[in-house]
Amino acid sequence: MKIKKASLHNEAVTRLRDMITEGRLEPGSKVSEKDLCELFGISRTPLREALKVLATEGLIVLLPQRGARVAQLTGKDMADLFQVMGELEGLAGELACAKITDEAVSEIRARHHEMLAHYTRGDRTAYFAANQAIHEAIITAAENSVLTMMFESLRGRLRPARFMANVSRERWDQAVREHGEILAALTRRDGVRLRALLQEHLRNKYLALVASAEKGARAGGEQPAAAASAEKSAPADGELPLPVAAMPR
Repeated sequence: MKIKKASLHNEAVTRLRDMITEGRLEPGSKVSEKDLCELFGISRTPLREALKVLATEGLIVLLPQRGARVAQLTGKDMADLFQVMGELEGLAGELACAKITDEAVSEIRARHHEMLAHYTRGDRTAYFAANQAIHEAIITAAENSVLTMMFESLRGRLRPARFMANVSRERWDQAVREHGEILAALTRRDGVRLRALLQEHLRNKYLALVASAEKGARAGGEQPAAAASAEKSAPADGELPLPVAAMPR
């Protein structure tokens, strides 16, 4: 679909971000400016500006005189990022419970019901957008500028992995149940419980990617790109990908 001239830059950023998140542009692949310009119906200038924005988010790697590639996380990168993000979101949840207004809780509840509607329809893209809006709203409610800055600096790099984490219907069902518990704890302003739930939520996402990668490797079949990255640091049988104390819980 062509992009309207009035919103070339912002729309190109959004389209490219979604293509990377959903795996249509695979990790490590070279970005074809020619193909993307034809797809979007734009010139190279707004496309290159969009690539610069995505590079600051950690989704694109700009190569001097060689164009750009989609960023690729190693398994260690992914484990480290999920570990840190789990701690950040857990802390945000605890802080939010002490500060959040009834109005903000109502807005998050509305997003939750929107997310459930997308889940029922099986619309993963719309579900993911509503899902991320909930996580971002909790970060905002924490009212901690340093925490927000750290979250913003990391979330782009984890975005594709978070999208791919619901690799099975079973995991997707589990994620929805977890979000119900998250909303309940937030409504009660139970900061300790919400912190633990958010940490466990992120930990389960990572473990689902590792499990998917291991299953794909055993079957010799294709696997989501994010899962393939996780597989590179997959643990030996019976071991957790990181020591229990080190993983988000």
